[in-house]
Amino acid sequence: MSDGLKRVYGIDLGTTYSAIAYVDEHGKPVVVPNQESERITPSVVLFDGDSVIVGNTAKESAKVEPHRVVTRVKQHMGDPHFVFDHDGKSYGPEDISSFVLRKVTGDAEIALGEKIQDVVITCPAYFGAPEREATANAGRLAGLNVRAILNEPTAAAIAYGLEQGEDQIVLVYDLGGGTFDITMIEIKERLIRVICTGGDHRLGGVLWDEAIVMYLAERFRDDTSEESDPLDDPEVLNDLFLQAERGKKTLTQREKAPFRVTHAGKQARVELDRAKFDEITRHLLDRTIELTREMLAEARVKGYERFDKVILVGGATRMPQVPERLVAELGKTPESYDPDEAVAKGAALYALKESLINQVEDFLATKAGGGTSSSPIDVSDVSEEQMAIALDHLERELGFTLTGPVRELVGTRIVNVLSKSLGVLARNEKKQDIVVYLLPRNAEVPLERMSDFGTDADNQTAVDIQVMAGERDSPDPGDCQEVGVATLNLPERLPARSPIRVTFSISKDGRLTVTAVDLTGGRSIDVSFETEAVMNAEEVAARSTALRLLTVS
Repeated sequence: MSDGLKRVYGIDLGTTYSAIAYVDEHGKPVVVPNQESERITPSVVLFDGDSVIVGNTAKESAKVEPHRVVTRVKQHMGDPHFVFDHDGKSYGPEDISSFVLRKVTGDAEIALGEKIQDVVITCPAYFGAPEREATANAGRLAGLNVRAILNEPTAAAIAYGLEQGEDQIVLVYDLGGGTFDITMIEIKERLIRVICTGGDHRLGGVLWDEAIVMYLAERFRDDTSEESDPLDDPEVLNDLFLQAERGKKTLTQREKAPFRVTHAGKQARVELDRAKFDEITRHLLDRTIELTREMLAEARVKGYERFDKVILVGGATRMPQVPERLVAELGKTPESYDPDEAVAKGAALYALKESLINQVEDFLATKAGGGTSSSPIDVSDVSEEQMAIALDHLERELGFTLTGPVRELVGTRIVNVLSKSLGVLARNEKKQDIVVYLLPRNAEVPLERMSDFGTDADNQTAVDIQVMAGERDSPDPGDCQEVGVATLNLPERLPARSPIRVTFSISKDGRLTVTAVDLTGGRSIDVSFETEAVMNAEEVAARSTALRLLTVS
């Protein structure tokens, strides 16, 4: 890559494994191996004094020192109640995730001999505003400039779409270690459009492991008549989870897998065959199918009655039960597309696209201004001829050739949708609290909408704009998640029902801005939403300084 174009990396920050990629001089996305020569790194963190160890060593240490190990922290992103305490210090989800990011970027820096600064980090499509902001903060805590937070299915579709020549509509069935997304995506010339998405960010391959662990514990009790439960012993439990993950992989290739359960001085040998494995995990696979049907129903409402292909992403899709069930349910044979690396590669391609777009916009703005930088230009409004001229110029200036697929990607518009509906808590005529939605789920972003409300009482001094996220547009606050609260101070002596105009604006990468205006007195607030669950900029800066005292390897 030329010195004239700053390289931006794509990072798949996974629940169980993470990976980092970049686009080489031939326009191909490349995953960078870690220092252990592995292309994916376990997202497991071990605290060892003033050092933090990430990866396989940490994963193996969970067997004997579970109290010093953190796994699957991605499932807690945006959760203000999750804290890991060690040696008198407390660490939140962003802290733990930042250590994983420091590991993968640090290893890549050693491998490539260059400093990594700018990154695009992926997250499940089903993540809401708090989880996305927490993910971005993890990157900032790791000392990175986070250029974008990109949905994992969209990243996979970018990597897949770069190699396709025909227009098509695909279902991306993404079953990772800890999350499940099902997304319908339209791939056309110069367009990748997300139509609908659904999923569950707590449904992933680890639940299949958990089902094996429960089965092994049950068989142990039956075979040994031991009264104490092996699941109550942390070391035994962690050993069973490691065996379960290995056994699950064995069952992908073979019909049977052997296990050994040792607890309380007793031992049991257990054999699990694929049929039994499918039986004890059927309820989990059923849930993915249920979510898939719901998403397809929403797509039909938007006018999409059919799809052309099913693409499998995520390591857990290697289980034979997944493609077999999808064939039975959908009538199409799924295609396994680079399950472990597609997301990181797609993020790297998206990162390159954004870097090149910035260069194209600067060139076209300068050209339009007669040699001086003019007002910003929206690349989506640029003709193919103008784009070709700009890219030809960049090739000469940067000193390397942009391949045909990369050129096409630069001009490709990527359209995402909201994964959850966003609204405010209000009070109806019966004095009941209800949620009024401004931004509907599966609406295309960026998007801005407004609605007028009224104050609740005479002489009200302030109004709290309580932002809520819902999955099914239910007006019941109990069915929703609070995103955060913004407060608008009011002038004196306002009567009840004085009008307050609330505007929600969501960016293309899921960042929410809330504006509230008192239409009587003219007072207003305009905030890029920072929720109670997520650190603000000052907290990130202070926390980053503290975390830098820990060595990550």
